[in-house]
Amino acid sequence: MNNKHRAFLKWAGGKYSLCDVIAKTLPKERRLIEPFVGAGSVFLNTDYDEYILNDINQDLINLYKIIQVNADTFIEDARKLFTSEYNQADVYYRLRAEFNASDDPYFRSLVFLYMNRHGYNGLCRYNKKGGYNVPFGKYKRPYFPEKELQYFSEKSQKATFVCESYRDTFNRAQSGDVIYCDPPYVPLSKTASFTSYSGNGFGLDEQADLANAAEEVSERSNIPVVISNHDTIWTRKIYEHASKIKSIKVARTISQTAAKRKKVAELLALYK
Repeated sequence: MNNKHRAFLKWAGGKYSLCDVIAKTLPKERRLIEPFVGAGSVFLNTDYDEYILNDINQDLINLYKIIQVNADTFIEDARKLFTSEYNQADVYYRLRAEFNASDDPYFRSLVFLYMNRHGYNGLCRYNKKGGYNVPFGKYKRPYFPEKELQYFSEKSQKATFVCESYRDTFNRAQSGDVIYCDPPYVPLSKTASFTSYSGNGFGLDEQADLANAAEEVSERSNIPVVISNHDTIWTRKIYEHASKIKSIKVARTISQTAAKRKKVAELLALYK
């Protein structure tokens, strides 16, 4: 695909730079299922007839459902938050507090996009009580992703969005499906805990269980599964029953300073 499409959200561990390799690794079936859709780079840069896109983050899925049915209104309302008067720490913290106090999905979706682009490093993080707690990012002019939102809305007409556990999403798979899993990364070191971003405690037990789920569904139902993760001794161990493992070097984009963005080895494990 020459014409790559960027996600409208910044996302830790986003797959934009890898989506060509992933798309080539994914078997050609009718429908793609993603139990960890995140910002959706693989969805946006593959061509399946249908998609089931899941994430455990309710705010993310509500946002996607709103853009799917009401993109024009949402874009006009969101644009108002991308002016210099909103790009200030006190305004950011006021909106963040209102977001945490609100249960209105539309208001939360607008502020979720605003905080994603105005918050520190594009992180998405919640505290133990479920409060969004990413600090203000101090960007000169946060980008308003209008064309990315429009493309996402068009493409999402092929998608069904769900918010459930990855095991429940695996249970939806039928003949003619392929599953792509992009779980929170296994940490490269004890200090580099990427798993804390989602606030949903996706630890090493869950990583191993996901590998088991992939093995089970590929053997029992003949449904191919691809999982991406850091290339570590641990991931090579848990994916040892995969039919094929590929390692690739990827530039990390989560660090604010480009100099600190080291190339990291990433694994793609294919079960089929």
